[in-house]
Amino acid sequence: MFRISNHYVSKIVAVLLLIELGVLFAAGYLGVNLRFMGKPEYLSDFRQFWVPVGVTALSILLGMSAVGMYQRNIDENLCATLLRLMPSFGIALLVMMVVFYAAPELSLGRVLLVIVLLLSALGILCVRTIFFRLVNSPMLASPILFLGSSDLVRDCMETSHQNLRNHKYNIVGTIPVAGEDSTLAMLVEPAGSLLETARKYKAEEIVVAVQNRRGGALRIQELLECKMKGVRVTDAAGFFEREACQIRLDSLHPSWLVFGSGFDQSLLRTFFKRSFDLITSCIMLPLLSPLMLGAAICIWLEDRGPILYRQERVGKNNENFMVLKFRSMRVDAEKAGTPQWASSDDPRVTRVGNVMRKYRIDELPQLFNVLRGDMSFVGPRPERPYFVEQFAREITFYNVRHCVKPGITGWAQVRYKYGASKDDAIQKLQYDLYYVKNNSLFLDVLILIDTLSVVIFGAGT
Repeated sequence: MFRISNHYVSKIVAVLLLIELGVLFAAGYLGVNLRFMGKPEYLSDFRQFWVPVGVTALSILLGMSAVGMYQRNIDENLCATLLRLMPSFGIALLVMMVVFYAAPELSLGRVLLVIVLLLSALGILCVRTIFFRLVNSPMLASPILFLGSSDLVRDCMETSHQNLRNHKYNIVGTIPVAGEDSTLAMLVEPAGSLLETARKYKAEEIVVAVQNRRGGALRIQELLECKMKGVRVTDAAGFFEREACQIRLDSLHPSWLVFGSGFDQSLLRTFFKRSFDLITSCIMLPLLSPLMLGAAICIWLEDRGPILYRQERVGKNNENFMVLKFRSMRVDAEKAGTPQWASSDDPRVTRVGNVMRKYRIDELPQLFNVLRGDMSFVGPRPERPYFVEQFAREITFYNVRHCVKPGITGWAQVRYKYGASKDDAIQKLQYDLYYVKNNSLFLDVLILIDTLSVVIFGAGT
């Protein structure tokens, strides 16, 4: 793993993306040779060849990203890759149609484009078949030791198994700590100091997952010796942040938030985020206006009720605002007067509302909230005051999510299912804390791309 603008990026995914970018350019080069045999001068013209090929390659990469082909737990089998390539190429063609309409000189031509797409698909299928076999090789696994013997260690181990696309680990075992009851079966016999134990088992990293740090259980001097001798030392909170891209509440210490990096709320970051929100909203409103008009007509035709729904939500600095949404429930959805969670197969949802919720169409009027400054395009989901007051009392650090503007989409929305309980709120808060800590324009763009995948496949409703 490495970091770009504070966000953790998988080395495996980055290498795969670069290889496939090379494959796409190679497909363009080979396609031109097949299409224009005996005309090598075409290849030397930068604007006539390389720029159109670059546009095509980037469009395909965007399409593949939009359908989740660069997510951590992607399925590497040939059939799944082929099924995802079809909609990704469809998205790429739509993007290219827009670009070629605006700049016709960038078009490759229909025959050449078909050849390049076929060669690209074949190349990507071959690359992924070989790449994932190499990635799963035990030789590439990093030996890792855990210091501790509690349930926190078990959670760390489960996380390392669930994120094989980030990094593949060979869990050597766990070093027991006095005062912690353990039912773990992977305890190792210490060989003197922590450094000697790490060298005995050839561990490259020690993850500190000690829940009770009093009484010398943390072994600071020995951990410092390990770090000075080239063995990486990571605490549990940092491990979860790196591997799961969330900040786990059960491993979190207040000092880690106070003295750690991140939480950039500078004027420069605020300026760029607001500029990004305004530009994106001004572009999307005209493009989506036909869809919004169609949704409004369908809502009115179904029950002749109100089209828009205004509801009080909590925003930045715990200030309330009225969010705009297309109405997706019956007019009397909360006739009892008490706020209720929306649930799976909720009987209050209308037929039109069910379709809108599945593809997030009901959220589109919030673009006006973004223009007004109540919301950002990307950020934590705004919740109702009734639930915020309840969660703030029961969940530690819950109000930290309110130090940034809420968003139409967000890290928790693309990484976790639709929340409908306190446990779901805790899980989503852990993703929200990661976003608040590491938010950047780069992460915002990644979230928008992942949102396309959620919308296309109707996931997370």
